[in-house]
Amino acid sequence: MDTENPSAPASTRSRIPGKNHPHGRPNSGVIHDNVRLTENFTVIGNDLAQHRELSLLAIGLGCHIQSVRPGTAIDIKSLAARFPEGPTRIAAALRELETHGYLRRSRLRAPTGRIVTRTVSSNRPGHRPAADTPDRPVRRAAPDEPPPRKRLLPPVPMPSFTSPELLQTAVDVLAGLRRHDPRLLLSATDAEHLAPGVAAWLERDLTPTAVRRALTENLPLEPLIRPAALLAHRLTAQFPPPPPFRPPVPPAPEPRHPLQTCDRCDRAFRAPEPGRCRDCRPTPGEPAP
Repeated sequence: MDTENPSAPASTRSRIPGKNHPHGRPNSGVIHDNVRLTENFTVIGNDLAQHRELSLLAIGLGCHIQSVRPGTAIDIKSLAARFPEGPTRIAAALRELETHGYLRRSRLRAPTGRIVTRTVSSNRPGHRPAADTPDRPVRRAAPDEPPPRKRLLPPVPMPSFTSPELLQTAVDVLAGLRRHDPRLLLSATDAEHLAPGVAAWLERDLTPTAVRRALTENLPLEPLIRPAALLAHRLTAQFPPPPPFRPPVPPAPEPRHPLQTCDRCDRAFRAPEPGRCRDCRPTPGEPAP
């Protein structure tokens, strides 16, 4: 009974957590206590977060740039006002990101004639969109293929009564929008389509300044692909109600003069001062009494 059986399997030893088990917690180093994010988050690639050649400032700045909304200013002055690092360190970090392909900066001429810097942030260096690929073959239309038609603008409210002066005021409002935002530069055709909508707003007791403010406030930060379509939507979606009814003011009654007695025939008549009645008044050329 006490003879040892050499063919019996050896007893299984339990694994030590954190040493052999792949999901065990380590005894040293960082421990991640994460929750699944469903809102207010940005996906950052490990090729940036764990880059071997970028400085820690460049990695942090690259993560910040990828997390902001399109149109956010990321020039050296704006970033220096946002973070405690000075302009020199921020400029060096931007050059690092540009060297490794996470930023592409180019100088363009804006519609106003001003030279601006266009910055493109890339979360995968070396990747180019299909539209920017120079080797992409260009599709040529067949000789009998009709050209693509431009989509029509949405309809706008129509005024109850149009006059040349009202339409001209509406066109002046539309032409002045580009002074508040250069992206709102409209063609003559677009202004002709939108002018009745602006005239309908002016008919409802709104001043040109109020209409201009309603069309230019809270615009999106990203580039406007078709500003006329956005303005047409605002003219329709934010169309104000008609003004309250104001009853017409009745004309003032004519003054009622007191009764007077005619100096000639003693007839009573109404006049502001004593004198003669209408029948006893002297005719032209007759001397006054």
